[in-house]
Amino acid sequence: MSWFNRRSRGAEATPTKLDREATRDDLAALEAFVATRRGVEFYLEPETTATDTTVVAIAHDGEWIRRRTGTPRAAGTIARKHAVPLYEAARTGYPQRMRTWSRAHPERHAR
Repeated sequence: MSWFNRRSRGAEATPTKLDREATRDDLAALEAFVATRRGVEFYLEPETTATDTTVVAIAHDGEWIRRRTGTPRAAGTIARKHAVPLYEAARTGYPQRMRTWSRAHPERHAR
């Protein structure tokens, strides 16, 4: 059993995107959510090998959407433009109101 391989990994080491990247429609959806809800907060989710950087926008009543932003910088730009707080989901977690809303509206986020 070999723990280390001497061969160059080259193109093999490049992670494959399994999902699509952020689009203008994604950013527009976040802006529309902020414009039509009150008390919105953004929760930044880091890029993974399967998904681009995303933001979960959560309104005062717990209603939420998740959209790709491409980069944390893009998320920060939208947050500053609309004076919305931006949190790192990995550090803060998600608010209870989001879970409560999801239980009350399973049809909105069924997979």
